[in-house]
Amino acid sequence: MPADILRTHLDPKQRAFRAEGVVSATVRQQRLQSVIDMLVQHSDELCQAMGEDFGGRPAVFSLANDIVGSLGSLKHARDHLSGWMADEARPAFPPFDAFGSTAWVRFQPKGVVGIIGTWNAPLFTLLSPLASVLAAGNRAVLKPSEVAPRTADTLLRAAQACLDPEVVSVITGDVALADQFTQLPWNHLVFTGATAVGKKVMAAAAQHLVPVTLELGGKSPVLIGRSADIRNAAERIAVGKSLNSGQLCVAPDTVWVHASQLHALISALQEYYAGLYPALESNPDVTPVINERHFARVESYVADAGARGARVVMAGDWPSSAGAASRRMPLRLVINPDEQSDIAQQEIFGPAMVVRTYEDITQAVASINAGERPLALYHFGNDLQERDWVLDHTLSGGVSINDVTMHPALHDAPFGGVGASGMGHYHGREGFLEFSHMRTVYSAGQHDPRREWGMLPPYTTAFEQMIRSAITP
Repeated sequence: MPADILRTHLDPKQRAFRAEGVVSATVRQQRLQSVIDMLVQHSDELCQAMGEDFGGRPAVFSLANDIVGSLGSLKHARDHLSGWMADEARPAFPPFDAFGSTAWVRFQPKGVVGIIGTWNAPLFTLLSPLASVLAAGNRAVLKPSEVAPRTADTLLRAAQACLDPEVVSVITGDVALADQFTQLPWNHLVFTGATAVGKKVMAAAAQHLVPVTLELGGKSPVLIGRSADIRNAAERIAVGKSLNSGQLCVAPDTVWVHASQLHALISALQEYYAGLYPALESNPDVTPVINERHFARVESYVADAGARGARVVMAGDWPSSAGAASRRMPLRLVINPDEQSDIAQQEIFGPAMVVRTYEDITQAVASINAGERPLALYHFGNDLQERDWVLDHTLSGGVSINDVTMHPALHDAPFGGVGASGMGHYHGREGFLEFSHMRTVYSAGQHDPRREWGMLPPYTTAFEQMIRSAITP
């Protein structure tokens, strides 16, 4: 697609933004409501499209994750943005504060925001950040993932029917279009996807000094302390890892457990996973791996680890050849793989999981800290001292305690990564701040004492002595 067609989405919005200025809370709420109404009206066809893109994704998961999850972000922003918008008073400095000067911070929209979503949560990764973008008074252009083309086309038609194109529009296309998208002079750019691609997005945005919000994932670890209820931990991990068949940016990737509890954990994971999915073939509750390329990628990770000597344990039966053709894959547990194996180096993003043993939890934390900072970290245990030690000695985008994948559902808390797992946040007031320019305003009082106090040229010795008296430890 020629770049000038992309500009037909950006340029009119920037002109409209400049002409309109800062919009009221009522206008922002109306814009959010229009997106809410679009989702409600088109929820069934959007879920059908997501199911077709995945080759059988459960409609109930699409409803919960992408429809209801997005609605939660949009409604929370709609219902709270009035309070977020209020100017914040700040103290003016002496001696001018004594003469009526004041100061405050004003939160103003940045302009037009580009949002690039990803295939694993093809609506949520567009519409959840959009909630923060619109709450801050901006306009937006959405670029859905080309890996989920039916969802992208359905969203495009829904937006054309329901949304003001000068406020929010959708553009579809391939990787080449996405590359062009990142090179436009947005006022802010949001990208969800792989870390390697995130680096390219950031480099492209730097051409115009466009600020970026990057949500990039990573190898989210689980630390199971010796005080944990192993069966409870196994059940929650099995549930969280099976969501979307592990194709979530916060899916547990590597589980650390004390060596003495390894067998109990494996047995419980197998039991609970089999209870969730007693059969894989044609099971409508199992999300297929998105396409053949990603199916082969996950399979190659497991095969590489096994070839290097790792023990591989199956949780759930492998389907027949006909079932495998549907890309429904059982959960494989790869026990203590070689550090150089692909599954140890790459984000798995699919139905496989590394399980590692430790003798002391400090060893596990040291290993985690030797890698890149993950998007999520999980700790299981009833030892509060250990929990706080883990929190103090690790850094991740977010944390769930005694569960997995739960903290991103908090609409009134920031969601985002750190380091290689991303930068910036959306959700809640922090999302509003992410897409706002915090503009400092100083207002002078009626009287300016500087001349009568000898604070203006020609400078006096008395003024110098007064300034020197302020140099204190």
